[in-house]
Amino acid sequence: MKIGKVIVVVTLLAAAGGGGWWWWHRHQKRDDLPTYEPVTVQRGDVAVSIQATASITPENRVEIKPPVGGRMEEVLFEEGINVKKGQILAWMSTTDRAALIDAARARGPKELERWQEIYKATPVVAPLDGSIILRKVEPGQTVSSSEVVMVLSDHLIAEAQVDETDLAQIHLGQPVKVVLDAYPDRKLIGKVTHISYESKTVLNVTTYTIEINLEQIPEFVRSGMTAVANFHIAAHTNVLHLAFDAVRQEKNRSVVTLPAPEENAQPETREVKTGLNDGKRIEIVSGLEENETVLIVHAPVNVPGQTTNPFMPKFPPRRSR
Repeated sequence: MKIGKVIVVVTLLAAAGGGGWWWWHRHQKRDDLPTYEPVTVQRGDVAVSIQATASITPENRVEIKPPVGGRMEEVLFEEGINVKKGQILAWMSTTDRAALIDAARARGPKELERWQEIYKATPVVAPLDGSIILRKVEPGQTVSSSEVVMVLSDHLIAEAQVDETDLAQIHLGQPVKVVLDAYPDRKLIGKVTHISYESKTVLNVTTYTIEINLEQIPEFVRSGMTAVANFHIAAHTNVLHLAFDAVRQEKNRSVVTLPAPEENAQPETREVKTGLNDGKRIEIVSGLEENETVLIVHAPVNVPGQTTNPFMPKFPPRRSR
């Protein structure tokens, strides 16, 4: 009787173990299989560009300092006003003239007028055509000849920092789209006018400064604004393209995965010829037709150390001594 009970118990344990192994084995195989995401070959445009951080800056930024030290008598222009070369921006008195004029003013209007006619004020003149982007002085303020009283900009441009690995694809006259961080919906069009000969290294990254001349500069553009510059490299219009992840490399050739031709069959692999890609889409030159379905293959995700068998014992992690 006891022997019979032992046989029954052993049989039940074997059956349970076998069922558990079958469940675990089936579950493991399912986790090890890749998953597929269908996408369609479409027709459209594929453009390649290089993005770089940029900033708006004057092409020629001129700091205006007074010709002599003394007192600023009159300032004729505000920030944002365009001026011409040789135009008088302000009038100032030397220290001696300021003292003399103050003494004459105390004696009355006639005496003041007389000395103003005899002892002329000194003009501060614009050195070039441009606009005033900074005014740092007010009438009556005392300044030295080394102080900056105004800053003049002749023309605003965009300066982009391009990584040295992309420099070979940048050339003079290349079209560029500049998008300001403050106005993301307003795109500025320009072209490359200068490529610096000396690099800059910041945090072990070597970059070169690219100057971009803007075709039109709206009133809202200000010096110092940050932006993103998109350098046009190449574009193909009305071509077949596919999701970039749908094409993979095998033995130095580009291949795609097609749905299985019949049920319970394996997906097929086909070689294709590709063209431009923008990181999201890739041009299909040959090997596929428009509206054809292709599968993106997602590899199975296996978590290291994870046990999916419910019958395997789980031990607590070993503690270091």
